[in-house]
Amino acid sequence: MDLVEVLPNRLHMLRFPIGQAYLWQDGEALTLIDAGNVESAAEIEGAVRRLGLLPERLERIVLTHCHRDHVGAAGELRARWGARVLAHRLDAPVIRGERPVPEPVLLDWEIPLYAHGLTVPEAPPTPVDGELEDGDALGFGDGAYVVHAPGHTDGSIAVHLPRHGVLFTGDCVAAVGPLMLGVFNVDRGRAIDTFHRLAALTPSVACFGHGDPLTVDTAAALAEAAAQTPPA
Repeated sequence: MDLVEVLPNRLHMLRFPIGQAYLWQDGEALTLIDAGNVESAAEIEGAVRRLGLLPERLERIVLTHCHRDHVGAAGELRARWGARVLAHRLDAPVIRGERPVPEPVLLDWEIPLYAHGLTVPEAPPTPVDGELEDGDALGFGDGAYVVHAPGHTDGSIAVHLPRHGVLFTGDCVAAVGPLMLGVFNVDRGRAIDTFHRLAALTPSVACFGHGDPLTVDTAAALAEAAAQTPPA
């Protein structure tokens, strides 16, 4: 796992072989955006300690959606440190294991990529302590709130920190190669609409579920990529 500073003393990316999570600091209080795969808990704890922080100060884990590379370690981290797990109402039953993971509608070129993604171990059923809706306040980051971002899954969310100009897109947007619409969507049309709505938030820092964060000319790059995305 790579530990990458995005904003000094505020935000770090935790990059795994497939996917990534983000650690936000409010002083000593910590929030995790996504949780890697089921084998990631020890690495996440180690990263927290490498930063001179205490894993018991992890207050919440915000899951952007229900996929195995984002949810996997959340239950173990919750059990170890008492962090509350938060997810959108529509993806929460999947995360809890009450409903199956929704199948995406794959484009031809996505099929081999999707098969590779399935090499990530399945996530175990994970308790969800709070079910989120669009606009909900999250209690960190000087006013972080939920942006419902359907298309990748029905209950996908972005997390917006307007006072810091930071936007976590989950898998709605990707930066593996060119900035682009995320792959493996259950509804490509809704995903494209979401891409445009997220770009309209004009963040100065965008953090993706896959690919390096964007910290320079971010708003313009998002707007251009959204405009160039072909319709469903």
